Formats: sequence, C-alpha cells, structure tokens
Amino acid sequence: MSEKDSCIRQDDSDGESVNGDENDDICDGHDLSDFDDSEDNRSFITVGICAQWKKVKAKPMEEILHRLEQFEFIRLIIFSEAMIHESPIEDWPFCHVLISFHSKGFPLAKTQQYARLHEPFLINDLDKQWDIMDRIKVHEILKDAGIAQPRYGIVRRTMDADGTWQTLSSVNEQDDQIEIDGEIFHKPFVEKPVSAENHDVYIYFPSSAGGGSQRLFRKIGSRSSVYTSENSVRKDGSYIYEEFMPTDGTDVKVYTVGAEYAHAEARKSPGLDGKVERDEFGKEVRYPVILRADEKLIAMKICLAFKQAICGFDLLRTEGKSFVCDVNGFSFVKNSTKYYDDCASILGHMILRELAPTFAIPYPIDYQPDDPPFVPTALGTRMELRCVIAVIRHGDRTPKQKMKMVVLHPLFFQLFEKYNGPKTGHLKLKHPGQLQEVLDITRILIKELNDNRTNRFPNSSETRVKLFQLKQVLELYGHFSGINRKIQLKYLSKGLPKKTSSDDEPNNVSPQPSLLLIVKWGGQLTQTGKNQAEVLGKAFRKMYPGGQSAGGDRPDVGLLRLHSTFRHDLKIYASDEGRVQMTAAAFAKGLLALDGELAPILVQMVKSANTNGLLDNDVDSTKEQQKVKRTLHDLLAKDRQFTAEDYDIIAPTRSRSLVSSMDFIKNPVTICRKIYDYILEMITLIQSRSLNDNSGTLFQTETWDLCLRRWLKLGKDFYDARKDKFNISKVPDIYDSIKYELLHNKDVLQFLYAEDLYVCSKALADIVVPQEYGVTIEEKLSIARGVITPLLRKIRADLQCNLTGVITHDEHVNKLDPIYSSGIQTPGRHVRTRLYFTSESHVHSLLTVIRYGGLLDVSNDEQWKRSMEHLDTVSELNYLTQIVIMLYEDSSEEEDSERRFHVELHFSPGAYGCFDVLPEIDSVSPNINSIRTVLPKSNRQAAHSPPRHRIEMLRSVSPPTTVESSMSSSLTQHPLNTTITSLAADQLVPESPLITDDNTKKSIQSEKLRQKVVKQRSFSSKTIYRSNSAMIPSRSPEQTNSAQLNSNTTQGSNNSNNKSVSKPRSFEDDESDLERKIFYRRLLGGRQLR
Repeated sequence: MSEKDSCIRQDDSDGESVNGDENDDICDGHDLSDFDDSEDNRSFITVGICAQWKKVKAKPMEEILHRLEQFEFIRLIIFSEAMIHESPIEDWPFCHVLISFHSKGFPLAKTQQYARLHEPFLINDLDKQWDIMDRIKVHEILKDAGIAQPRYGIVRRTMDADGTWQTLSSVNEQDDQIEIDGEIFHKPFVEKPVSAENHDVYIYFPSSAGGGSQRLFRKIGSRSSVYTSENSVRKDGSYIYEEFMPTDGTDVKVYTVGAEYAHAEARKSPGLDGKVERDEFGKEVRYPVILRADEKLIAMKICLAFKQAICGFDLLRTEGKSFVCDVNGFSFVKNSTKYYDDCASILGHMILRELAPTFAIPYPIDYQPDDPPFVPTALGTRMELRCVIAVIRHGDRTPKQKMKMVVLHPLFFQLFEKYNGPKTGHLKLKHPGQLQEVLDITRILIKELNDNRTNRFPNSSETRVKLFQLKQVLELYGHFSGINRKIQLKYLSKGLPKKTSSDDEPNNVSPQPSLLLIVKWGGQLTQTGKNQAEVLGKAFRKMYPGGQSAGGDRPDVGLLRLHSTFRHDLKIYASDEGRVQMTAAAFAKGLLALDGELAPILVQMVKSANTNGLLDNDVDSTKEQQKVKRTLHDLLAKDRQFTAEDYDIIAPTRSRSLVSSMDFIKNPVTICRKIYDYILEMITLIQSRSLNDNSGTLFQTETWDLCLRRWLKLGKDFYDARKDKFNISKVPDIYDSIKYELLHNKDVLQFLYAEDLYVCSKALADIVVPQEYGVTIEEKLSIARGVITPLLRKIRADLQCNLTGVITHDEHVNKLDPIYSSGIQTPGRHVRTRLYFTSESHVHSLLTVIRYGGLLDVSNDEQWKRSMEHLDTVSELNYLTQIVIMLYEDSSEEEDSERRFHVELHFSPGAYGCFDVLPEIDSVSPNINSIRTVLPKSNRQAAHSPPRHRIEMLRSVSPPTTVESSMSSSLTQHPLNTTITSLAADQLVPESPLITDDNTKKSIQSEKLRQKVVKQRSFSSKTIYRSNSAMIPSRSPEQTNSAQLNSNTTQGSNNSNNKSVSKPRSFEDDESDLERKIFYRRLLGGRQLR
C-alpha cells in the first residue's frame, strides 16, 4: 500500500480495519485531525462501510473488501458498530463513497442523515431500502418497471385500540380459494406478510392435493420450512396473496453488481420439503446457472428501479417464462471465488469512473465471460444417456367403492341449487366444505328418522340404512379430502329409469322429480403404495450416470447433482386420479431424495396431464371396448369346460399366461361358484368379527360394517340369483378386494380360505382383465390406438427432441453455467427425463402397441422373440408396472451414422405377490429401505400363474426385457443391428429392491413344473448391459392337469355336467353357523347353489 494511504487512523471510536484487530492499524500515530482534506492533497478515494458488525465480518464481505484494497487509489473505512449506534453523525468519519445496507437493528434513518450531510456516492440508495422492506412497495416498483411478477392481491388490516384486527379489504375465504376485492386466487397460493422483515411465508395447498400448508421461515439448522395440516389463512395482519408458480422444485437466486453484471444460482425450493441441502462445509448447496437474455434485462431493470448496485432477487422459472417473486436488497454470493473477484473489480471500477475518471484503471474486466469449451467426456465412456421416458402404473390402493340412492328431501334439492346444479343437471361435490354440508344433511335426516321411529321417508329410497352408510363413508379418516371421497348429484325428472334401476333401489318409489346421489370412495393410494413408489423412485436413480465425484458407496449422487444443476430436464406428468398423482409425488420424493409430506411435492413437481387427454381415458375406444367385454363375458358365462374352439376364441394369440389360466379354470362357471361360496364364507366371518369388540382394527380405520357392506355388495353384484348367472365384469373387483385384504387385513380377518379365494379370482382375472382390452390382435390395436395415441405422440416428440434439438412448446431448458462444472462429465449436455404416471388402461395399451405394433419382426430376430415370449408369461400388470425407454448417444460415431443413437426398452410387471406380510408395510418409517413393501403371493405354487416360476431369480420385480436399437436421426426410419436381452433385475432396480421377500430363496415351485435356463449371448463392448441368466419356464404335459396341481387349494370336477361343488370345510360346521350362511345367501338375494 502506498505512503499516501496512511493518513487515516482507524480506532474503535471512528472506524475499524478490514481485519478488525489493533495490529492491523494502517497509520499509527495519526488521527483524523491530521488528515488534510484539501482539494490539492486528495489523491485517493475513501470508501466507508456502514453496516451491522455481523454483516461486515461475514466471509463474502471480507473477501470482497480485501480485493477492493488492491486498488491503488481506494481507501477503506469500516464504521464500528458502537460508533454507528452511539455517536452522532457529526463524529462519523468522512467518506467519498458509502456502502451501507439495512439489516435487523441497523439505524437506517440515522445513516440517511449522514448521507444528506456529506452527500457521498451511494452504492445502494438508502431511501429505496425502505421500499424493499415493504412488499407492497416492491410489487408497485416491479409493476412500474414492467417486470413480470406473479398475480397478487392485498388484504389490508389495521389493529384497533382493543387489539382486534379490522379488515379493510373485501375478503371471502372458501375451501380451495380466496377472493380478494373481487379477484379470485385458487389454491395453491402463497401468503406473504406485507413487511419483508417477516419471513414467515405460507403456501396453501388445495384439498385435491391433500390440503394443508407449507410454512417457510428463516433457515434454522437444516430446515427452512415445515408442513402443517392447517388450511385457513392468517387474519392477524396485512398480507399479500400471490398465485403459486410451479418451478419443478427449484428456485433461482440472482445477484447483481451494477446494472450489467448478474450472477445466478439454483437451489432446491424451500417450499418443497423444507430440508436444506448442505455441502461438507455446512453451506447450502447451490449451482450457478446461465441467465437468458430476457432475465439479464430483468436484472438490469431491478438494479436501476431500486437504485441498488448490489442487489439480490428471487426468480421463478416456469413454462419458459421468468417471474420475480422477491427483491432482497444488498446480497452477496457465498463461496464463489470468481464472484468475489468480479464483484470487487466491478465495484472498484464503478467508484473510480464515478469519482476519478482520469485515474488509470489497473486492469480491464469482462463483465460476462464467454463459455469455455465443454469438459470432455470421461475416458472409456462411449455412450451417453440422453433421454429417459417411463410410463408407470399407480401404486397399491384401497378398493374402489360406490353407492347410489335416490333422494327426495328438500335439503338435498337446496344443496343442488346452491352450487348451480340445475344449470347442467348434474353436480360434483368433493371440496371439504361441500362434503361437510352433505354430512350435516345426512345427520339431520337420520335424527329425523330416529325421532319418528321409522326406517324410511315416505315414497323415497332415503332409508336409515343407506343414510347411515353415507354418514359412515363421510366420517372416514377423520377429515375431508378431494382425493378420498366425492359425491355426484344428478337430476332425474321422472325418477330412476326402470332399465337402469339398481338392486339397491326399492321398487315402490313413484316416478317423480328426484336426485340420484352417487357417493364414491376408496381407490386411494395406501401407505404401502406410497412406500413402494418412494423406494422405486430411489432405485430409479441408479440408471443415471454419476458425476466425477460420485462413486463408492454413493452411486446415486450423480442423478441428484444432475437435477440440482439444471442439467436434468425433468418433468413428471400424472393423470387426474388422486392415487396416480400421489404415486407420482411419492416417486419424486424418492427420486430426488426429498423429505416431508407429499402435498408440497405434488403441487410443485407433478404436472396434471388431464387437459389434453394425455393420460386419462379416451372415449374413442369406449364403444369398441364395451363390445369386446360383452363378447368375452358371454364366453366365460358358459357352464362347460373350455373346448379347443374356446381356446381359439379367448386366447387367439396363444399367450402362455392365458392358456395356463384357462387350463387351471377348465369350467368358468364352476370357478365362479367356488368364488361365490368363498365370498359367502368371508361375509359370515366378517359378521362374526363385527359382533366381537376385540376383533381388532381394519386398515385405515375402515369400520367392520363398511367392510361387511363391501363384501355383501360384491356378492350381490357378482351373482344374480333370479337368473342364476354370474356377472364376470365383477371378477376384477373381487380380485382387487381379496388382494387388498391379504395385504392389509390378513392378521385381523384370519380368513382360512383367503388364499384359495385369491388364487381362484386371480385365475379368472388373468383372463378377464387383459382380454377386455381386445381379444384378437386387431381388436387390441384398435382399442390401444383410442387410448394411447396422445401419449405415443408425446413420447415420439420427447425422443425426437434429443435427436433434432427441436424443443416443443411445453418444454423449456435451463442451462448450467459450464464455468462451474469441473466435477461434471458432460456439462453442456442435458438428460431429458419424462415420467408419465397413469392407470392400468394406458399401460396395457402401450404394451399392446409394443408387442403387436410391428416394431420388430419375431420371425427374424431371436432376441425379440425371446422378449415376446417373456411377455407372454406375464399374467398381470400389477401396481407400479413400468415401461421405460432409454435413449443413448454414441459420440464416437458420425452424426449421420445409424449407429449414433441406441434405444433400450425396459419392462417390469411391477410389484409381485407375497402372502407373508409384516405389519410395518402400512406404516411410515424414516428409513424407507427397512420397509417390506409386498403384495400377496401364495406360499404354494399357483398353477395358473407362470411368472411366479421366476420369483427365485427376481426378488423384486420381473426382469425387464430390453430392446437396444441403433437408430438413425429420424426415429421413424428403419432400426438396424437390433439386439434384445433380458436384463438382471438390478439393472432397473439395483441394490434397493422395490419388493423383498424372505421366502423367495425357498423353492416354492411345483414338482410338476420343469425349468430350463437360457443363457444370454455375449455382447460387444459398445453394449453397456449386464448379461443375465433368464429362467424361462417350459410347459410340460403335466402342467395341464390343473386339478392335480391345485389339489391343495380347491376341489374341481372334471365333469362339465356336474354343477355341484365341494364347499369349503367351514360350510360343514354346526347348524347355527349354517343358518347364518343361509341368512346371508337370502340377504344377497341368492339361494343354495345347485
């Protein structure tokens, strides 16, 4: 430092040195009175630092101040905190430049007086800092500057003398929205205190996402927010309400230094799960990103509008647009040496050009450095993952249930009119407040019936029994949610039509204007389903390449870092069903290692695909599918053994799973009788349990009465006693119900023949479910086209985007600044991930297109043939079935080479069955890996289910079949050099299996079944798959003898004319037990089966 820099004495009364200790005093023996402030001797510029001591001593400030000292003509004076608070401004040292900013406890008004006294050059304007502390002022300034911001409304309140708050704005709060001065804000929305000093920001979620709110606050340890079930807005002050902007769980913080420099960093949104990700030094993990040209213009406008050279603000990127949601004022980047260099250099030049333009500038500065060359791909890695597309079925759910009743009471008509039902003739009620109104009406009607000591209102189906069931359904779970239950009201001008009359409705209701009330409940994702989806999401990370720093015991950090740096172009879509959306949220939680509740993740990460019919059922195929169902149900209603002609009609493709199921069933009516008898036995058992106070609690607090009614309805709908016919369409519902009971209520029910009912219903469901999507190949493809065409177009666009670089209208890419990418193998590249969560219909349809759409020729390709043979053995597309497409690029090939791009096709039929289930699968555990997430599977071999022969090898899911194709730049052109292989299970779900079962190591296969091992052929070094020995079961002649194979399960008759069936052993109990069974037969409308 030059000699003339030693004319300022720094002591505790006037100023502090940069390092803040006594040994760092620059000029001993001088005080401020010796300083000649005349114009002739002033050949340097003094820069005063006036702020709270904690802020001055922060690492970023110290780093920048030390760099500012390197300027020859700049002197630094740090105002001590004691002087700032205790000394008058006349005793403060003079400075030419003042860097001052407000923080809690700082006397900003006093500093303003000092600035007016000496008129220094202000780096950050002091008057505007008052505006930054008022969020209303911030919104107004942003609006005047033409800067995009979320739509907002203001609720102003004042406090009376007695301490009560008076609302000055017009506010109308409802369940899922708030109306402010005539403007409506639907949840999710953000609630911010008017004072920017108050950091308690709340995000409120709609009931369709589970409701509740995420409460943000100043970081405390490793938490920045917490989820709460509270869903009502605050009323203790003035608040701003902003429209919530979905950002895929990531926020961008921008830091300006002057109007021409802006540094941007990405971080995990604090509202996502509230967990602060920190590095090894305890600092929040952030990754610099590149700002677009329009975003740089926003930074310049904010810097000028607020007159803050050093300023930080928050940017929300959504659907290709950027919105400013907060302006923080004076802010520095943490832990960035490059930023410290740039900031000090820009400040030094700014000061010199303003106050001493004739002084020599020591070195030039590049405000926005050009991007350096990309870091080369790591040696030995020849294929780069470019795109991952997955179509996934939802997780384990509760049985879907429905009840209908015709209502005539005026209270229901008043409710119908209140929500504009007469306008359309129908009404859907699913918001908590609406459901509460229905519950209130139900309670009133039940009380009225009790007071009148009658079971029914005159000339109406509003019976005490049905009203009581409606009350029980609405009181389930202890709270309302649009995901759990919904009610529909339909206007009937002449009562219920005779042709649509349900057995649930009485025949003596006279035709008159009425309302058909339909209540639907169930079908929601269970805790087991959430656990399964989360574990699958965690396992899904393993498919992504790690960064240079990844490896060892953390092979999954590559994906997490990839996503944090904006190099991971992730979008998650889900259909409109609650169970599908919650599955997507749970999967995202595991995929991105998030914490907390699913509601914030659902709102911020999962996009609804129902607007364009992408993932919801399409009506184009409904009529044809109904025709196929009728034909199939007629074939399965014949009371005789399957003939060769039946095999040709029902299973024309000769799918091994279908043929095996038909071999097991033999006579479909005989199996239906067995199923019906088991249902009656189940009903008797549930009735017995319901009368016992010590029977235990059913899953999700379902009452024994509701469980009984569920099985009573299944039995009643399944068998028509008057026509002596079975309704085959109810077989999937029966199978779902017994699978649900075995998984969640097995220990409570203790039903001796649960496994037998499961095996019989599964055998029939394995025919009914897949064949309802078409029996012949032509029917399958026709129905699939009507269901899956929008999704197929989207998948093709996803793949072509990586091939051509053309981005679709809804796809927007955020780029990582490559300067900060030294630890990343390919910083300029993006991995595009599109996850589509949907229901069974779309998975079946997509698989149909893959199998029969002419992708490859079975006759010319041995590996494709073996893959198709594997699909033939899959009897069920269970919960969390996955179809995954992975696109790789080989950069060593020429750009126009057909070998440059490779495609892998992965498939897994999802969660398999296991009867041995521990209770903790339905519990929430902090360590998700410790939870055994399984579905029912018999301890003995089920003859009709060939995929179970592979359980010993799988341990989690059936091995995904893979198709690798060398593709040209146009995806629709001919694929060449196709190789097909069955991957090991850990290729798709490594280390953290989706499902584990202690019994899988045991031999559970029938002695009548033989297996052969098909060895995989070796692949070239360019093929990056693991080889695996796939165990494909071969059918033996003995396999067709299903009576022998299943002798330990049910007794069947080989005589098609013999309609009698051996009843379960419990049917031969004492007479009183038999009387109860006969009672339930009559209750079901049935009679003793012949």
